[in-house]
Amino acid sequence: MLFSQAMFNTTLTKNYVKHILSAKSRHGTHSPFVYQLVDEVIYDFKDKPAYDKAENLRAALLKDERTIKVTDLGAGSHVNNQRTKKIKTIAKNALKPKKLAQLLYRLAKEFKPGTLLELGTCLGVTTAYFSEALPGSKIITMEGCPQTASVAKENWDKLSIQNIDVKVGNFDDTLAEVIEEQPKLDFVFIDGNHRKDATLNYFNLCLPKVHEDSVIVFDDIYWSKGMAQAWEHIKAHPDVTVTIDLFWIGLVFFRSGQAKQDFKIRF
Repeated sequence: MLFSQAMFNTTLTKNYVKHILSAKSRHGTHSPFVYQLVDEVIYDFKDKPAYDKAENLRAALLKDERTIKVTDLGAGSHVNNQRTKKIKTIAKNALKPKKLAQLLYRLAKEFKPGTLLELGTCLGVTTAYFSEALPGSKIITMEGCPQTASVAKENWDKLSIQNIDVKVGNFDDTLAEVIEEQPKLDFVFIDGNHRKDATLNYFNLCLPKVHEDSVIVFDDIYWSKGMAQAWEHIKAHPDVTVTIDLFWIGLVFFRSGQAKQDFKIRF
């Protein structure tokens, strides 16, 4: 259950209660674009055969007794911030829950980006979901920890995934160059660092390459007071027209000609 994540974080728990009290279902939205997205994509909870590959990988990782050295360049973990960790412990505490990973799959499949950029590879399960959704697209994923990235690449090899390019290194050193190499940014999933200033910096680096159909997804928008502040700054940016706040993640759109609106949706 997603709410179990909040048990380790008082700020997250308080924000979750506030969100539930103010959020709406699809019937509370007055935007045809958002209503359709919520009804047909966000609330599509039916199981799909396409999920099996990534979930089988998750199951294997949850049993993996190997130990690796973890380089944590972000805000750390509320659960276990020790440098040496078992892969099964990382899988338990750091992988996106199945419900969220499958939502990210559906979003990617819905918007069909030619290129998808992911910040925060971890063990590669969410990246595998993206690959399953977009077999003909280019997926660039970035990871700060070389040992974790190595395990992710091993996992993709086992699944015969070939459309993923992983960039290893501190995002502060690598992201600007990666973005500069892209003619445009179609779909960006930002799941790294989890600090206010870093998150806003990543957002600002992306802005010159976004377009009418771009989607940026921010993870853990209420993980801390700083992340919640960053989310408010992002919503208020003049280039942003529509945002959808699902508590666990926030969706940002740049659709010109559409009234500026912010939605909170129960998920």
